[in-house]
Amino acid sequence: MTTELALLGWTLVLAIVQILLHSTLRSRETGPEFNTGARDGEAPPPGKITARLERAKLNLFETLPLFIGAVLAAHLAGVQGTLTWWGCWLYFGGRVVYLPLYAFGVPMVRSLVWLVSMVGLGMVLYALLGNS
Repeated sequence: MTTELALLGWTLVLAIVQILLHSTLRSRETGPEFNTGARDGEAPPPGKITARLERAKLNLFETLPLFIGAVLAAHLAGVQGTLTWWGCWLYFGGRVVYLPLYAFGVPMVRSLVWLVSMVGLGMVLYALLGNS
C-alpha cells in the first residue's frame, strides 16, 4: 500500500474520532433520555467545546470528499510521487493539528493550520492535473 492510501485511511480514522468526540460530549450534555429517545423536543444548547468540535467536524467533512477523490484519482492515474506524498502528509497533519486548536479556541494559528491542509490537498491535485 502506498503512503498516500495509508494516509487516506488514517484521515478516515480521524473523521471517526471527530464524530465520536463530538457525539460523546453532546450525549453528556443532553442525557441518556434525550439521546436514546425520539428527540422530538428541543435539545439544550451545546457547550462551547462541543459546539467547536461540531464545527471542526463539519469543516473536515467539507474537504474530506475532495481529499478522498484526489488521492484515489492520483493512485489510479499512477502519479504518486514526492508531490502527492508531501501533499497527503500536509493534509493529514494539518487536520490532526487543527482539531485541538479549534477545540481550545485558538484563533489565527488554527486558520493557518487549515491553510496548510489545503495546500496539501492542492499539491495532490496539482500532481494529478499536472500530469494530464
